[in-house]
Amino acid sequence: MTKRTLAVALMTSCFLGTAPQVFAETPSPSTVQVTEVLGSSLAELPDFGSNFSSFDLPNGLQVVVIPDHRAPVVTHMIWYKVGAADEVSGESGIAHFLEHLMFKGTKAHPDGAFSKTVASIGGEENAFTSQDYTSYYQRVAKQHLGLMMELEADRMANLELREDQVTPELQVILEERASRIDNNPSALLGEALSAALYRNHPYGIPIIGWEHEMETLNRQKAIDFYNLYYTPNNAVLVVAGDVTEDEVRDLAQKTYGKVERRAEPGERLRPLEPPQRTARTVTLRHERVTQPSVRRSYMVPSDVTAKKGESVALDLLGYILGSGTNSRLYKALVVDQKVATSAGAYYQGGGLNDTSLVLYGSPTGDLTPEELMDLMKAEIDRLITDGVSEEEIARAKRSLLSESFYAQDNQASLARIVGSSLTSGSSLDQIKSWPKRLAGVTADQVVEVAKAYLQEHRSVTGYLLPPQATKKAANLTTSPAEQKPAAEQSKDGDDAAPAGLPGPKAREMAKPKQPPRSAQKVPNPQSRPQGTPKPKPDVKQPEDQTEKPDLKPAVEG
Repeated sequence: MTKRTLAVALMTSCFLGTAPQVFAETPSPSTVQVTEVLGSSLAELPDFGSNFSSFDLPNGLQVVVIPDHRAPVVTHMIWYKVGAADEVSGESGIAHFLEHLMFKGTKAHPDGAFSKTVASIGGEENAFTSQDYTSYYQRVAKQHLGLMMELEADRMANLELREDQVTPELQVILEERASRIDNNPSALLGEALSAALYRNHPYGIPIIGWEHEMETLNRQKAIDFYNLYYTPNNAVLVVAGDVTEDEVRDLAQKTYGKVERRAEPGERLRPLEPPQRTARTVTLRHERVTQPSVRRSYMVPSDVTAKKGESVALDLLGYILGSGTNSRLYKALVVDQKVATSAGAYYQGGGLNDTSLVLYGSPTGDLTPEELMDLMKAEIDRLITDGVSEEEIARAKRSLLSESFYAQDNQASLARIVGSSLTSGSSLDQIKSWPKRLAGVTADQVVEVAKAYLQEHRSVTGYLLPPQATKKAANLTTSPAEQKPAAEQSKDGDDAAPAGLPGPKAREMAKPKQPPRSAQKVPNPQSRPQGTPKPKPDVKQPEDQTEKPDLKPAVEG
């Protein structure tokens, strides 16, 4: 299995992915309407999710059905309301570790029989872990839905783990961390940024875990985590595709309905962040960095924690500031002033707790990352002072709304939107109402959330620099202008190395005792997290832009 971070800029940076379709899907009537309706007026919008239905089994399992009869295919996803932010202190990485171990087998289907069965019928499968949820996924021909339910219900209740399975898999996740994080300076900075932004909340701990804590994980810890959280009353089943509610209900009762609720995980109470009063800065110099860059994260409310109207205003703010070639940051810094090779911003709306709005960019020529950040702040000040034009906000709304309706052409995207939302504190009604709530946002509301949340003391800034820094770049850490913060997943990247010295060298990877399990990837959902409770589109970036950094990624596979 491999770990893949998900750029979670907007909800569908996780959920409206670009993975190839297995079956061709023709546009639905609702999608065809979008261009006509959104081209002239937002007064009336097509329905979103009007065909969703939901019911509960007696054991507490919530089931959501999303009919789509255009092809004889189904997407079957089981979601658990537990993620990395729910781990016991000192056991970081246990949620992701258990995700790996869930593929080992049960008494009825031992030694990877589940995956072999999916492969034998030509299906897709994968699993992924985020801060707020863990999910397991299969996409198969509709006649195999009952079999998928039987297999998934079996491992919900009857996981068996042997020491000879657990020990090699621990080595696999350690190698995964080494290759994806420790050998990736951008990921290292990301960890440091998150750790600096979330000083008290577990979102500051990487999903894959801190290496020294991962090394202590074992079979018993995995079993204890499984027994507490992998119970039907802590799960959501989402089935999208060529099915009816009655068909799904019948199959669910015959399979999942037999699983006893064996634990009561209780309310998800997490430590809250203290007031953000000081800006913080993280600087990482690394031998693999050739192009300096800067990232800034502002602590902002999520869809769940925001006041009425704030999260949709933040959606539009992130889009207007930093999505694509028409965004303010890109036009001003890349196109007009030509001081950056990339510049953008995105809001990570998903999450049970407060999240972030992120700025990022890479300077050109002799401009330092600090100077580029000053120019980015000037654009924010300009937006607050001059406001947002009606043309800007109308264009942003049309883009975001069109993408959300186009999502209905992809059953896997819809399943991920629904599952991630319901396991992160949202509801079906909130998902369905998102388009109308977004359409109602005013230009003044966008400016108000910028004033309220894009304040220096709420931010963390991260600088990624080459080891042999120039004199100007070396002064970044001692600039009298201000100290800046940082946010994202990281490992010991907080302290700047002296100018001229090489950055920390990644540890060499030992050969895994057991190779990672190969599996097809889930259609790329934000990862953003680092995943989010509403059908929003990805922030598209021009082809010449560098990859957008993740703040709260999900770990896939």
